[in-house]
Amino acid sequence: MLDYRLLEALSAVIETGGFEKAAQKLHITQSAVSQRIRQLEHRLGQPVLLRRSPPVATALGRRLNNHLQQVKQLELGLLDEAQGEPLKVRVTVNADSMATWLAQALAACPLSHQMDFDLVVEDQEVGLGRMRNGEVMACICAEAQPVNGGAVSPLGVLRYRALASPAFVEHYQTRIDIARLVDAPCLIFNCDDRLQHQFLEAQGLPPPARQHRVPSSEGFVQMALQGLGYGMLPELQVEEYLANGGLVDVGPEFILDVPLHWHFWQTESASLTALRHAVMNYACQVLR
Repeated sequence: MLDYRLLEALSAVIETGGFEKAAQKLHITQSAVSQRIRQLEHRLGQPVLLRRSPPVATALGRRLNNHLQQVKQLELGLLDEAQGEPLKVRVTVNADSMATWLAQALAACPLSHQMDFDLVVEDQEVGLGRMRNGEVMACICAEAQPVNGGAVSPLGVLRYRALASPAFVEHYQTRIDIARLVDAPCLIFNCDDRLQHQFLEAQGLPPPARQHRVPSSEGFVQMALQGLGYGMLPELQVEEYLANGGLVDVGPEFILDVPLHWHFWQTESASLTALRHAVMNYACQVLR
């Protein structure tokens, strides 16, 4: 039988990225965390962590963390969640949802005042990895295929357009020759952001030669407004600038609809079911 104290130690190391921070999270010593991990590995006969900086879960470690997440969901379903401490809800989300509609969707849940949200920002194309590893209770991402032990509900699509300031478009003459974009500075959110690459590929062009990495949705918009680069921006976030001419299409109008899905565990508790329904209902109003 699994010792869940040992699994909690494993989960804390994975979530915090180190033994010292895991000890702080669990309110025990760092040596106690190390001892629990060693005990777990001794009982299982194989490693659950690769001792790197930060530590990395092995395939077995990921499965165990995934299992622990589902057990927690079952426990929440058995307990009266309206009593005691606030429910800690850890969710992987994409930055553009954070910057546009998600806060209102979370607030629409009647139980949100009983929840402490821990929102982990990941690109919409890769965020499901944390769900697969058992690190989060839910995930908003583009992937439609549920993880093992999970289920998925569609939210709608976030529409993106390739935009820049009028001065940028004039300087690079992109509407005269779209191929000029290849050598023009391109805005990307991080190394996982491939939306701009998809745009160029749709125009029959190679990847951008110049890139500004801007890991902030708000900063991304500001960089575009100041003429420092072009990028794929969600219409929902820049409606004002499209209306007043602060941002324009860099070439032939190009639309990219990115589907968003809410991933959750099949062992979902009543509180998280209420949260999911609130998010879905709000998303239906604002997403395409």
